[in-house]
Amino acid sequence: MSLVKAMPLLQLTAESLMVSSEKVAHVQLNNPLEHALLILVKSGYSSVPVLDMNYQFHGIISKNAILNEILGLERFEMERLSEITVNEVMDHKVPTVLPSEHFLRCLKYLIDHPYIAVVNKNGDFDGILTRRAVLKEMNKYIHVNKASFKEV
Repeated sequence: MSLVKAMPLLQLTAESLMVSSEKVAHVQLNNPLEHALLILVKSGYSSVPVLDMNYQFHGIISKNAILNEILGLERFEMERLSEITVNEVMDHKVPTVLPSEHFLRCLKYLIDHPYIAVVNKNGDFDGILTRRAVLKEMNKYIHVNKASFKEV
């Protein structure tokens, strides 16, 4: 049996697979949670990137983080949504990659995250790399090269 050819997948970069920043729903640090929840519900996403006024990436905000923040002892305290800002609740510790980051590093992060932010060396938000985009490339590669794989 012949060895599997060198994967062109490994030559891909985050930039070549990312969704550009112009197409990504996001919120800003100083937005109230009410606005963030509206964006999340309308977009259908479970989380979105958080940017500052200069489009620098700072983390992500999720529906779960918002709901946990307004969960009281006996009810959701919806009135608090307008009193708390995204910056107070967001997750600041999320992985990011440079646009030039190679496929395998991106794949490593996407095991635990549905997407990762692509941020340039100045901290500017360039876009996101989704788990879906990486899986599509892997699927394409496997189908094109299926003769190289032994069926189980």
